[in-house]
Order: sequence, then structure tokens, then C-alpha cells
Amino acid sequence: MLSGGHYVVQLDAEGTYQCSLTGLIFEVTGAVKITYSLLSWSKYANLVEKPWIVGGPLFDVRCDSTPALTSIQFPHSLCLGDHGAGMAFKVLHVKGEGAAIEPSADYSASHVKWLVSSLSPVGPLIQSQEPVQYHGAVILYKAVDEHPSLSFRVYVATNNDSFIKDISRAVKHSNKKFIKIDKPPVCQKLLQKGKRYRLICEPEAEITPEEIEFVDGSLLKLKSYIEVYLEKPDDFTLSLVELESEATVWKARLRESDWIHYDQNKNEQKRSTVSNVKKRKPALSILEEDELCSKKQKTGNTADGIETKILTDQQLMVIAKLFGRQWREIAIECLQMEMKDIEQIQATEEEVNMQKFLLLSKWRDREQGNGTAEALYRSLREKASHEILQALQGFSARC
Repeated sequence: MLSGGHYVVQLDAEGTYQCSLTGLIFEVTGAVKITYSLLSWSKYANLVEKPWIVGGPLFDVRCDSTPALTSIQFPHSLCLGDHGAGMAFKVLHVKGEGAAIEPSADYSASHVKWLVSSLSPVGPLIQSQEPVQYHGAVILYKAVDEHPSLSFRVYVATNNDSFIKDISRAVKHSNKKFIKIDKPPVCQKLLQKGKRYRLICEPEAEITPEEIEFVDGSLLKLKSYIEVYLEKPDDFTLSLVELESEATVWKARLRESDWIHYDQNKNEQKRSTVSNVKKRKPALSILEEDELCSKKQKTGNTADGIETKILTDQQLMVIAKLFGRQWREIAIECLQMEMKDIEQIQATEEEVNMQKFLLLSKWRDREQGNGTAEALYRSLREKASHEILQALQGFSARC
């Protein structure tokens, strides 16, 4: 992965290769270097004309030897039902200010194959005689502020990486600050255009709007969401229910541990002084915090003979939950972990947050007496998110 959301792969020989991060499949006749990135469909919305609709993510693919790249298979987010009866797949090939709708070579339950003609933004389109059903995703973000109450954004989307990236970008540029809540996003039942859905919260919460009609918002610049507000910061359960059948499409239990991190409203001290919030003094630098922690430990700041400066399991789990999809790349690049370590952990543990935790634990064990918040901060500060760095600074301040 390169900066700016670009990916690069160096293929050394003829064959068919799949990117595990994006789902793209490349067929090549020899050694090539391919660079690719996700694009937003909304930028090209005027090029998608009815009866065609978006079928999956839009990509910009580049290659140092275009003739060697014979075909690309694009992942799609549709359920084909009876082997795609009544459906037609094509691809939108953006060329300058215009675009061409080109035929697909083949399609499967997960991909649309296109024979490369030239390289510029390309993505799958679909035309269907029947109502289209989508593999869906529910994505959660929590507002970070000084109030003890809870406020969430809930996005109901097609399982389309372009759409999901647009959501992430919209949240990032919001006037409010948000953190992503790591819950299984994939819907257990298909979403259908035109059907109505309701989000239910237990215990009861303020939910706006109460109902939504599902549409694929890939072409829309503004992405719609549901707002959930709870007066008391307690654990709760969210369920997405299809109104017509009353079937539960998606469900998740949210606990305080899913969103708590230092420098956020869940800190007890902040909660008690929220009515008298003052501007904070500039935070100590990580080196100044390191010096303060060392002085404290020299005066006997220990618990049961164990120095509190070493990151605890609970602290590592907080950091693990804040890592996004690029945690493997960051672990290799910043923590000097080996791919074999990651594969060994993934082979023995299915839950993603536990995989991240076990990897961080392995790093701490390797560092021994230097498995501290300061050391992890220094290693991650060039690549990690602002939330992770804030949490590590909070741990340092508490040592």
C-alpha cells in the first residue's frame, strides 16, 4: 500500500493473481507492475445513465506494460440469485470527459470480468429486469465530545468499497469528530432497493429518521445516515429490521469498551467536570512524559512488584480496537513484525480484534522492558491514526 490510498503489486510471471485487500483479480502474460486505487462513483454520476446502475467499486488501474495485463475481474456487491437470470453486466470505462459502456467477458457470484482495452477509471454496471438485491453493510461512528451522553451515526450501505470509502471521507470532513466502532458490518440478509428498514435500539434511544427506504447511494455525493442518541452512556443493542417481513437484517451489541479511549468523554474525571470545561494546557511531549514516568518509577511507582509503565493487556486491547484495515501493513512497516507472525496468529484466532491484540502482545513480549506506551508511540507516530496516538499519550500521562 502506498500513500494516498494507492496500492502497488509487482507480478513476476504469467498467471492470475487476486488482491486480498480490494478483491481485484489480474490476469497477466508476464512480469508487470500494477498500481491501482479506489475512486468515488459520485464524481462520475453523470456518466451512469438509466437503465444502468452501479454494480461494484470503481477503480483506477495503471500498469507499466499494458499489453501484459489481459483482463481484470472487478468485485461486485450484488446477489445474483438464480445464476443472474435477467441480469446484464457491463463496465463503465471513463475516457477523458466522457465514458464508454463496454461489454463484460464473463461474471461469477462475486466478480465481473473485463478484457483490458486501455487503462483509465473502470467499474462494473448492471441492468436488471427484477428488483436488485445487495450484500449490505452497516457502519458505525461515534461522536467524540465533552458530553456524557452518546451520539452515533449509522450508515446502511451496499458492501461496495467505493461507497464505504466515501462514507469514511464524509465522516472525516464533518464538523464533528468521530471514531469508528469496530463491529461486524456485513448484513446477514440481503438488502433490496425500495424496501423499508427500521433501526431499533434496546434500551430505547432517540433515532432519526425512524425508518429509511433503501437505495444504493453510490452515485450520491451526500451519504444518508441514521442518528442514534442515548442520554445515559450504558451498553445497548442495535438491530436493523426489514419492515415488510420483520426479519432482522443486522444486529450488534455495543459496550462501553467498544468506544472508550483516553481523551474522550468516558474518562470519569472529565465526566465529573464537564460543566466546567477549560482549555487544556499543551500536552507534554512524549519525551517529557518518558522522563516523568522514569522519575515516578524511581520513587517506587509499582504494583505488586510490576512496573506500571509496561503496557497492560487492557491497554493493548484499547489500541487493537482502534486499528483499521491497514493494521497488518502498519505492523510490518512500523513494528518490524514478520508476515509469518501475522499468518500464524490468523490461523489460530478468527476474531479480528483478538488478532490485532495478539500481534501487539507479541511486540510487547519482544520488547521486554521497553514494551511501553512511549516506545509504541514512537514506532507508530508516522502511520497510526490520531485516535491511537491520543490513547498512547493518555497511557503515558497515567504512568
